[in-house]
Amino acid sequence: MKTEEMYATMNPWRLFFKVALPGMISMFAMSVYSVVEGIFIGQTLGESAFAAVNIAMPLVMINFSLADLVGVGASVPISIALGKKEYQTANNVFSCSVILIFLASLLMGSVMYAAAEPLSRMMGADDELLHTSVRYLRTVALCSPLSTIFFAMDNYLRISGYVKTSMGINIGCNLLTIGLLAFFLLVCGMDVVGSAVATSAAMCASAVAAMIPFVRGKALLKFTRPKFSFSMIRQIAACGSPMFFNNISGRVTSILMNISLMTMGVKAFGEGGGATAVAVYAVLMYASDLCWPLLYGISDSLAPAIGYNWGAEDYGRVKKIVGCGYAGTALVGLVSTSILFFMPGTVAAMFANAEDARLLQVSTHAIRLFCFAYVFRWFVVVTQGFLSAIEKPKLATVMSLGTAFVFPVVLLGILWPFELDGIWFNFVGVNAFSAVVGAVMLGRVKKEIRQRERARAAI
Repeated sequence: MKTEEMYATMNPWRLFFKVALPGMISMFAMSVYSVVEGIFIGQTLGESAFAAVNIAMPLVMINFSLADLVGVGASVPISIALGKKEYQTANNVFSCSVILIFLASLLMGSVMYAAAEPLSRMMGADDELLHTSVRYLRTVALCSPLSTIFFAMDNYLRISGYVKTSMGINIGCNLLTIGLLAFFLLVCGMDVVGSAVATSAAMCASAVAAMIPFVRGKALLKFTRPKFSFSMIRQIAACGSPMFFNNISGRVTSILMNISLMTMGVKAFGEGGGATAVAVYAVLMYASDLCWPLLYGISDSLAPAIGYNWGAEDYGRVKKIVGCGYAGTALVGLVSTSILFFMPGTVAAMFANAEDARLLQVSTHAIRLFCFAYVFRWFVVVTQGFLSAIEKPKLATVMSLGTAFVFPVVLLGILWPFELDGIWFNFVGVNAFSAVVGAVMLGRVKKEIRQRERARAAI
């Protein structure tokens, strides 16, 4: 079945299982590289290296966020243009976006390399962690122009119907990452530089593999002579802004969290306690990488079908597809909460070396508090993805800023008297507030859909 026919006519639940399940596997595989990296660093290099990488990671993710701004932002107008049968427009947006991603990543990688030391200090790195953080950051920056395009090409593969190809490339990326991590860290005895080289090299190779269908001209989307325009760039920026602001705000929040953790850790554990607190926070972030990609994989995989039918003005089908997304992510959220609550020690032991008894103990306790975020997280992810897919960037951006920055910072102040427990519980409060905001946004969109349906019926 052709991709467009699948989006337009396939039973919504059949469509869900055809694109969302591979999407879940694909996104999980894409995130596993960071989880595997965390396991290798935590088990082989210890607590200090683990904390140093966590200090650098927000800057690495800010670098990726520029690629997401363009990649996700271009995916929305591409899908809607395909729904309107405007193939030339879709191909032009696709071609221009690839060039924009390369240029943005080249610029950001250069800045990261040149300013690695002051940026690491700004992130809260002390003298003990600074050198390691700088070396990790500079290694990632060197590979930035090619590695960052991997995420965008994955979106374009799924829009073109290459769902299984996307899944296969992501699985291959992680197998290559694991192999390179084992070689550089265990065989060659390298430190965090070996970890950065391993993950970056695997992503670069996967980016090249993802480009092959487009270079050969076999995909629905095709490279054409790019024709840039201000209106197109503005549209890409508007549609990508929710994800971009979510990433940027989240990294700023991570900086504030790291600074707070360095202070609270010393107060709670004495000298050296700051590194322990930051390492626990890193364990929570890696634990989240085991669950969050499954939610995002469903939402992101259904976005092209939602955008296509929105462009085709088939609003009844849009509602059915979104409903499948809510049902699927609700189940994933429940299972994720249960696993983290009943098996916190097992999850913590994946990243904390048995010799770091304090890190293991505190991480286990922190996961038990943190896990309830997934009671609400599923609703937040799907609602934000839905708003982005139907070109409601302002509403999606409000949700993004609230989830990634406003609510975390406000709750950081409110929960400060609870010290470290307040930070671990911060995630739960953030997602609860975001779910309320999402419900209000969803009500507004439902009202608009009813108006559009009445207008169509009157024609």
